[in-house]
Amino acid sequence: MQTRTLGKQGLTASAIGYGAMGTAIGYGPSDDTESITAIRRAHELGVTHFDTAEMYGWGTGEKLLGRALAPIRDEVTIATKFGFTSTFGQDSRPEHVREVVEASLRNLGVDSIDVLYQHMPDPNVPIEDVVAVMKEFVDAGKVKYLGLSNAGEETIRRAHAVHPISVLQHEYSVFTHEIEPLFPVLEELGIGFVAYSPLARGFLSTAVTSRDHYDANDFRHRIGWWKPEYFDANLAIVGELTELAASKGVGLPQLAIAWLLAQKDYIVPIPGSRNAGRVEQNISAADVTLTAADLARIAEIAPDGGLGGRRS
Repeated sequence: MQTRTLGKQGLTASAIGYGAMGTAIGYGPSDDTESITAIRRAHELGVTHFDTAEMYGWGTGEKLLGRALAPIRDEVTIATKFGFTSTFGQDSRPEHVREVVEASLRNLGVDSIDVLYQHMPDPNVPIEDVVAVMKEFVDAGKVKYLGLSNAGEETIRRAHAVHPISVLQHEYSVFTHEIEPLFPVLEELGIGFVAYSPLARGFLSTAVTSRDHYDANDFRHRIGWWKPEYFDANLAIVGELTELAASKGVGLPQLAIAWLLAQKDYIVPIPGSRNAGRVEQNISAADVTLTAADLARIAEIAPDGGLGGRRS
């Protein structure tokens, strides 16, 4: 698989990475054996960048990913995040960051974390103080590269002035374009971009047919795209995109991921699936080439993304 450069500090990643959130939380019941099989299959197919977070099961997700990648640790980059509390408040106080990062190292079973992100800006802690603590781990050899997740322009600029930021992570897909105004800032500062939820929380996976078959713990019940007043219209968008994908001999997930790869050469999507077969389908998007006409057609079908938005 093609390798992409993220930032100017030396971080590289496979063009498509793997997002491990669903192995621990958010998408209903999971099976660790199935998840580990999917993670290792992703690596067999060329994926070298794997993403998790403390919040994904409060350590259980990190432990699972660490166990899955232990035999191939030296062949991959592992990213994790800090910044939430168990009640989903925000806590990036220096002492809390230190505790979480040390715990993440233990959970992952690694000597160093390749990419450390602040998961969400904390309004109560200046970003300069947060990055200063993150830099401590870089200086100690326990973290290699720094990243920000869900941050805006001012936060990015202030953080980058303390220590180079290699990568920004944010949601981006055919269904949500809100991050695009930040691309000139990333290009100016030389920061790469990791796109989470590239299949719009599954809406672009072809698995969405009704609102009724989701587990009670599935967070998608609360997302705007799934709300009754928008659901059918979004299914119609999916139908048109699926027709375009079929005309190219691929599935909708491949089309959606290929669309992301075509936007910028510093974008790495991180689709996640607990199913090895779907992992194979997602990764095959690296071989899909979209023409200017294809991109124009996608823009015509979904000019403003999905209806209802990505938030509850």
